[in-house]
Amino acid sequence: MMNLRFADRGDNVSPFLYLIYFAYAPALALLWYFYHQDRLEPEPKRIVLGTFLLGGTLSVGVALILESVLVPRWFPRIPALLPATFLYVALVAGIVEEPAKALAIRYAYNSGQLYGIMDGVIYGVAAGLGFAATENLLYGLGYGLQVTIQRALLTPIGHATWSAIVGVGYGLKAEGKVFTTIPYFTLAILLHFLWDYYAFMSTVSPVYYLMILLIFTINIVIIRWLVILGKREDMERFWWYILMGGRRW
Repeated sequence: MMNLRFADRGDNVSPFLYLIYFAYAPALALLWYFYHQDRLEPEPKRIVLGTFLLGGTLSVGVALILESVLVPRWFPRIPALLPATFLYVALVAGIVEEPAKALAIRYAYNSGQLYGIMDGVIYGVAAGLGFAATENLLYGLGYGLQVTIQRALLTPIGHATWSAIVGVGYGLKAEGKVFTTIPYFTLAILLHFLWDYYAFMSTVSPVYYLMILLIFTINIVIIRWLVILGKREDMERFWWYILMGGRRW
Protein backbone atom coordinates (compact mmCIF):
# COMPACT_ATOMS: atom_id res chain seq x y z
CA MET A 1 0.00 0.00 0.00
CA MET A 2 2.78 2.43 0.87
CA ASN A 3 4.59 2.74 -2.43
CA LEU A 4 6.78 5.65 -1.33
CA ARG A 5 9.75 4.87 -3.58
CA PHE A 6 12.61 6.26 -1.53
CA ALA A 7 15.06 3.47 -2.28
CA ASP A 8 16.83 5.40 -5.04
CA ARG A 9 17.24 8.59 -3.03
CA GLY A 10 20.19 7.33 -1.06
CA ASP A 11 18.77 8.45 2.30
CA ASN A 12 18.08 6.38 5.38
CA VAL A 13 14.94 8.17 6.49
CA SER A 14 12.02 5.86 7.22
CA PRO A 15 9.10 6.33 4.79
CA PHE A 16 6.82 6.52 7.82
CA LEU A 17 8.71 9.59 9.04
CA TYR A 18 7.97 11.31 5.74
CA LEU A 19 4.30 10.54 6.26
CA ILE A 20 4.44 11.94 9.79
CA TYR A 21 6.15 15.08 8.54
CA PHE A 22 3.76 15.86 5.69
CA ALA A 23 0.72 14.99 7.79
CA TYR A 24 1.60 16.98 10.91
CA ALA A 25 4.04 19.72 9.89
CA PRO A 26 1.51 21.77 7.85
CA ALA A 27 -1.10 21.41 10.59
CA LEU A 28 1.31 22.49 13.32
CA ALA A 29 2.51 25.43 11.21
CA LEU A 30 -1.08 26.60 10.77
CA LEU A 31 -1.73 26.13 14.48
CA TRP A 32 1.31 28.27 15.28
CA TYR A 33 0.04 30.98 12.92
CA PHE A 34 -3.47 31.11 14.34
CA TYR A 35 -2.27 30.89 17.93
CA HIS A 36 -0.23 34.05 17.42
CA GLN A 37 -3.26 35.90 16.08
CA ASP A 38 -4.55 35.99 19.66
CA ARG A 39 -2.16 38.62 20.97
CA LEU A 40 -4.24 40.34 23.63
CA GLU A 41 -4.74 37.29 25.82
CA PRO A 42 -3.01 34.19 24.40
CA GLU A 43 -4.62 30.92 25.40
CA PRO A 44 -2.76 28.46 27.67
CA LYS A 45 -0.51 26.37 25.46
CA ARG A 46 -1.35 23.26 27.47
CA ILE A 47 -5.06 23.55 26.69
CA VAL A 48 -4.45 24.40 23.03
CA LEU A 49 -2.11 21.44 22.59
CA GLY A 50 -4.51 19.18 24.47
CA THR A 51 -7.30 20.22 22.13
CA PHE A 52 -5.08 19.51 19.13
CA LEU A 53 -4.16 16.07 20.46
CA LEU A 54 -7.76 15.17 21.29
CA GLY A 55 -8.81 16.25 17.82
CA GLY A 56 -6.21 13.90 16.37
CA THR A 57 -7.02 10.94 18.63
CA LEU A 58 -10.43 10.88 20.32
CA SER A 59 -12.25 12.73 17.54
CA VAL A 60 -10.68 10.63 14.80
CA GLY A 61 -11.43 7.42 16.69
CA VAL A 62 -15.09 8.31 17.21
CA ALA A 63 -15.45 9.34 13.57
CA LEU A 64 -13.86 6.12 12.31
CA ILE A 65 -16.19 3.96 14.38
CA LEU A 66 -19.36 5.80 13.38
CA GLU A 67 -18.42 6.04 9.71
CA SER A 68 -17.57 2.34 9.57
CA VAL A 69 -21.10 1.62 10.74
CA LEU A 70 -22.89 4.16 8.55
CA VAL A 71 -20.78 3.55 5.43
CA PRO A 72 -19.98 -0.16 4.90
CA ARG A 73 -16.84 -0.90 2.87
CA TRP A 74 -18.83 -2.26 -0.06
CA PHE A 75 -21.24 0.69 -0.25
CA PRO A 76 -19.06 3.15 -2.26
CA ARG A 77 -18.36 0.46 -4.86
CA ILE A 78 -21.86 0.32 -6.35
CA PRO A 79 -21.43 1.88 -9.85
CA ALA A 80 -25.17 2.29 -10.49
CA LEU A 81 -25.52 4.48 -7.42
CA LEU A 82 -22.32 6.48 -7.86
CA PRO A 83 -23.73 10.06 -7.61
CA ALA A 84 -26.08 9.05 -4.80
CA THR A 85 -23.25 7.22 -3.07
CA PHE A 86 -21.03 10.30 -3.18
CA LEU A 87 -23.92 12.37 -1.81
CA TYR A 88 -24.55 9.97 1.06
CA VAL A 89 -20.90 9.45 2.01
CA ALA A 90 -20.21 13.20 1.95
CA LEU A 91 -23.26 13.87 4.11
CA VAL A 92 -22.26 11.21 6.62
CA ALA A 93 -18.73 12.66 6.80
CA GLY A 94 -20.01 16.10 7.70
CA ILE A 95 -22.64 14.91 10.16
CA VAL A 96 -20.20 12.57 11.93
CA GLU A 97 -16.90 14.44 11.84
CA GLU A 98 -18.01 17.90 12.96
CA PRO A 99 -19.60 16.67 16.22
CA ALA A 100 -16.62 14.32 16.68
CA LYS A 101 -14.21 17.27 16.48
CA ALA A 102 -16.47 19.17 18.86
CA LEU A 103 -15.53 16.64 21.55
CA ALA A 104 -12.06 18.19 21.52
CA ILE A 105 -13.53 21.70 21.55
CA ARG A 106 -15.65 20.73 24.55
CA TYR A 107 -12.46 19.92 26.43
CA ALA A 108 -11.40 23.57 26.11
CA TYR A 109 -14.94 24.78 26.78
CA ASN A 110 -15.23 22.74 29.98
CA SER A 111 -11.82 24.00 31.14
CA GLY A 112 -13.27 27.51 31.35
CA GLN A 113 -10.70 28.88 28.91
CA LEU A 114 -13.00 29.13 25.89
CA TYR A 115 -14.75 32.48 26.17
CA GLY A 116 -15.52 34.68 23.19
CA ILE A 117 -14.96 34.65 19.46
CA MET A 118 -11.17 34.57 19.36
CA ASP A 119 -10.97 31.76 21.90
CA GLY A 120 -13.49 29.83 19.83
CA VAL A 121 -11.36 30.32 16.74
CA ILE A 122 -8.16 29.17 18.47
CA TYR A 123 -9.62 26.04 20.03
CA GLY A 124 -11.75 25.22 17.01
CA VAL A 125 -8.71 25.51 14.77
CA ALA A 126 -6.68 23.34 17.16
CA ALA A 127 -9.30 20.58 17.13
CA GLY A 128 -9.72 20.75 13.37
CA LEU A 129 -6.00 20.71 12.64
CA GLY A 130 -5.40 17.78 14.96
CA PHE A 131 -8.15 15.85 13.20
CA ALA A 132 -6.88 16.78 9.74
CA ALA A 133 -3.29 15.79 10.55
CA THR A 134 -4.21 12.31 11.73
CA GLU A 135 -6.67 11.89 8.87
CA ASN A 136 -3.92 12.76 6.38
CA LEU A 137 -1.59 10.28 8.06
CA LEU A 138 -4.20 7.54 7.72
CA TYR A 139 -4.76 8.40 4.07
CA GLY A 140 -1.01 8.17 3.52
CA LEU A 141 -0.86 4.77 5.18
CA GLY A 142 -3.63 3.56 2.93
CA TYR A 143 -2.85 5.24 -0.38
CA GLY A 144 0.75 6.44 -0.22
CA LEU A 145 2.76 9.57 0.49
CA GLN A 146 1.59 11.41 -2.62
CA VAL A 147 -1.98 11.51 -1.29
CA THR A 148 -0.80 12.93 2.04
CA ILE A 149 1.18 15.63 0.22
CA GLN A 150 -1.83 16.51 -1.95
CA ARG A 151 -3.97 16.90 1.15
CA ALA A 152 -1.28 18.63 3.25
CA LEU A 153 -2.64 22.17 2.92
CA LEU A 154 -6.19 21.98 1.59
CA THR A 155 -7.59 19.54 4.13
CA PRO A 156 -6.17 21.23 7.28
CA ILE A 157 -7.54 24.62 6.24
CA GLY A 158 -10.94 23.09 5.59
CA HIS A 159 -11.15 21.27 8.92
CA ALA A 160 -9.73 24.29 10.76
CA THR A 161 -12.39 26.57 9.27
CA TRP A 162 -15.33 24.28 9.95
CA SER A 163 -14.25 23.59 13.53
CA ALA A 164 -13.52 27.29 14.08
CA ILE A 165 -17.15 28.02 13.18
CA VAL A 166 -18.29 25.54 15.83
CA GLY A 167 -15.73 26.91 18.28
CA VAL A 168 -17.08 30.43 17.81
CA GLY A 169 -20.53 29.07 18.61
CA TYR A 170 -19.21 27.73 21.91
CA GLY A 171 -17.36 30.99 22.57
CA LEU A 172 -20.51 33.04 22.09
CA LYS A 173 -22.47 30.57 24.21
CA ALA A 174 -19.93 31.00 27.02
CA GLU A 175 -20.50 34.75 26.81
CA GLY A 176 -24.25 34.26 26.98
CA LYS A 177 -24.74 35.82 23.54
CA VAL A 178 -26.31 32.69 22.03
CA PHE A 179 -28.26 29.86 23.62
CA THR A 180 -27.42 27.07 21.20
CA THR A 181 -24.58 26.07 18.92
CA ILE A 182 -26.86 24.30 16.42
CA PRO A 183 -26.63 27.03 13.71
CA TYR A 184 -22.83 26.88 13.88
CA PHE A 185 -22.81 23.09 13.59
CA THR A 186 -25.23 23.35 10.67
CA LEU A 187 -23.00 25.74 8.73
CA ALA A 188 -19.89 23.67 9.46
CA ILE A 189 -21.60 20.46 8.35
CA LEU A 190 -22.90 22.12 5.18
CA LEU A 191 -19.45 23.39 4.16
CA HIS A 192 -17.88 20.04 5.01
CA PHE A 193 -20.51 18.19 2.97
CA LEU A 194 -20.03 20.42 -0.07
CA TRP A 195 -16.26 20.02 0.09
CA ASP A 196 -16.37 16.23 0.29
CA TYR A 197 -19.11 15.89 -2.32
CA TYR A 198 -17.28 17.91 -4.96
CA ALA A 199 -14.00 16.20 -4.05
CA PHE A 200 -15.69 12.87 -4.81
CA MET A 201 -17.25 14.22 -8.01
CA SER A 202 -13.88 15.53 -9.18
CA THR A 203 -12.80 11.91 -9.59
CA VAL A 204 -15.50 11.62 -12.27
CA SER A 205 -14.99 14.98 -13.99
CA PRO A 206 -12.13 17.49 -13.50
CA VAL A 207 -14.61 20.36 -13.91
CA TYR A 208 -15.60 19.87 -10.28
CA TYR A 209 -12.16 21.08 -9.24
CA LEU A 210 -13.54 24.57 -9.86
CA MET A 211 -16.09 24.00 -7.11
CA ILE A 212 -13.35 22.75 -4.80
CA LEU A 213 -11.37 25.92 -5.49
CA LEU A 214 -14.46 28.03 -4.78
CA ILE A 215 -15.16 26.30 -1.48
CA PHE A 216 -11.49 26.54 -0.50
CA THR A 217 -11.66 30.30 -1.13
CA ILE A 218 -14.83 30.52 0.95
CA ASN A 219 -13.05 28.69 3.78
CA ILE A 220 -10.19 31.20 3.67
CA VAL A 221 -12.60 34.15 3.71
CA ILE A 222 -14.59 32.72 6.63
CA ILE A 223 -11.59 31.92 8.83
CA ARG A 224 -10.08 35.32 8.13
CA TRP A 225 -13.38 37.03 8.93
CA LEU A 226 -13.69 35.12 12.21
CA VAL A 227 -10.18 36.17 13.23
CA ILE A 228 -11.03 39.80 12.47
CA LEU A 229 -14.24 39.55 14.50
CA GLY A 230 -12.32 37.97 17.36
CA LYS A 231 -9.69 40.71 17.40
CA ARG A 232 -12.38 43.37 17.24
CA GLU A 233 -14.24 41.87 20.19
CA ASP A 234 -11.02 41.61 22.20
CA MET A 235 -10.17 45.25 21.54
CA GLU A 236 -13.63 46.30 22.69
CA ARG A 237 -12.84 44.90 26.13
CA PHE A 238 -9.19 45.89 26.12
CA TRP A 239 -9.40 47.95 29.31
CA TRP A 240 -11.07 45.07 31.10
CA TYR A 241 -8.00 42.97 30.32
CA ILE A 242 -5.75 45.71 31.69
CA LEU A 243 -7.78 46.23 34.87
CA MET A 244 -8.09 42.51 35.56
CA GLY A 245 -4.43 41.80 34.84
CA GLY A 246 -5.16 39.93 31.64
CA ARG A 247 -7.51 37.53 33.39
CA ARG A 248 -11.17 36.74 32.87
CA TRP A 249 -13.52 39.04 34.76
